[in-house]
Amino acid sequence: MGSLGTTELILILAVVVLLFGVGRVSRVGGEMGSAIREFRKGLKGDDEKNETTPADVRNK
Repeated sequence: MGSLGTTELILILAVVVLLFGVGRVSRVGGEMGSAIREFRKGLKGDDEKNETTPADVRNK
């Protein structure tokens, strides 16, 4: 099996837009972007908590 080329991706995008409409596709894209942003923010917050916890334990 080969990889998808530019023509195939454009064809798939056109079919998705025809099935769901431009408004719904853009809304889903925006929701996915915000979900990814929140996920990255959550990962970054966990790293900061893990880094500060050992230092707090050593200082006490």
